[in-house]
Amino acid sequence: MSEINKKRIAVLVSGSGTNLQSIIDNVENGNLNCEITYVIADRECYSLQRAEKHRIKNLLLDRKIIDNKLANEIIDSTLKESKTDYIVLAGYLSILTEKFIKEWDRKVINIHPSLLPKFGGKGMYGIKVHEAVIKAGEKESGCTVHFVTNEIDAGEIITNVKVPVLEDDTPETLQKRVLEQEHKLLIKGIKKIL
Repeated sequence: MSEINKKRIAVLVSGSGTNLQSIIDNVENGNLNCEITYVIADRECYSLQRAEKHRIKNLLLDRKIIDNKLANEIIDSTLKESKTDYIVLAGYLSILTEKFIKEWDRKVINIHPSLLPKFGGKGMYGIKVHEAVIKAGEKESGCTVHFVTNEIDAGEIITNVKVPVLEDDTPETLQKRVLEQEHKLLIKGIKKIL
């Protein structure tokens, strides 16, 4: 694929950015044939420093200061201006508006730390997912890349991977093993949509 036809992605983040780093590494080593146009955060976080280090344009739209609707409008205009093709949510905790999702239909993907549809939906993020998996006595968990729709964690599944739940697992040990798979699965999911 030539530079002219190379797809452009933006990554929306809220945390330390290990999934973002996986994307950056795979773009830089040629495994992902795309360009990162923007990294946009909804709070001050280490992801912004990762973007700076790799000279990627970045933007902080602090949700404590900026209203969610306004933030969505800023993201929309910024990404259209930069001719972004797809949006990847990598640990992004703000909710995208219905208007935004309609505007970017089948152009926004998310990674979730469970085998959806299990342990998804409102309030299911981060360590809470792994606590729920262990409390339910599940024998396996995993992670899922899916299209974002107006219903939280309910969009069409692009790809997923299973991770066994071990007898002595704590939410933290399970989270660590699932996260290792997230880094690989997210790249696989991005490749599928590109």
